[in-house]
Amino acid sequence: MSARISYLIKWVERGVRAGLDTALQQLNVTTPEYTTLSVLRHRSGLSSAQLARRAFVSAQAMNQLVVSLERYGWIERTPDPDHARILRANLTRKGREVLTACDKATAHVERTLLSELSTSQVEAL
Repeated sequence: MSARISYLIKWVERGVRAGLDTALQQLNVTTPEYTTLSVLRHRSGLSSAQLARRAFVSAQAMNQLVVSLERYGWIERTPDPDHARILRANLTRKGREVLTACDKATAHVERTLLSELSTSQVEAL
């Protein structure tokens, strides 16, 4: 019997994560930080709880992440106008610059991952 697809996907994820960790290390950025910044690029104004779900980390871990990202000046948080206890996160100019550097540093990881696929297979994926 061949390996289950869920098992194979997990191994691919582990390999991608290791590649990202290595590529981002030179920038002193962690993979969860990069993931959070990437999520905010596509969807600004998310709460910590929403970010946690999209970045695949616990709410507690995300709270620590956003505090760090805010301290670095990569994001800013503002109170939600309807729910003052909810803070909405947005990228700063500095955060966008860091994200661009991260994208460049990690581009080879994605190229390697997709290198054996045809253009139509990449599009379908």
